[in-house]
Amino acid sequence: QVQLVESGGGLVQTGGSLRLSCAASGRTFSRSGMGWFRQAPGKEREFVAAIRWSGGSTYYADSVKGRFTISRDNAKNTVYLQMNSLKPEDTAVYYCAAGYGSRWFRIDDYDYWGQGTQVTVSS
Repeated sequence: QVQLVESGGGLVQTGGSLRLSCAASGRTFSRSGMGWFRQAPGKEREFVAAIRWSGGSTYYADSVKGRFTISRDNAKNTVYLQMNSLKPEDTAVYYCAAGYGSRWFRIDDYDYWGQGTQVTVSS
């Protein structure tokens, strides 16, 4: 099994920054992808960003492109989400996920999920 633990969420003002971390344990992430999703109250969980573990190719939702950056540290089995220029609409619970398939854009592309970390952006 794979265990994922998110951290780094909090309260920030519009225009501020946060850095989320997701520590993974239990299995190698070779040939796998990891991603970030978010879910606001009353809304479905949506894709934010993903990264291929081997090679580091990255993918972003249009809503965060240019503001968020996903990265990973292979040695630490950790993925990060640097969030800059935050907006109130970024407010959500952010979830880290790990998948072993070939796609990383939908919820069912992932096999393991963390518990989530709350990000609140005040206006």
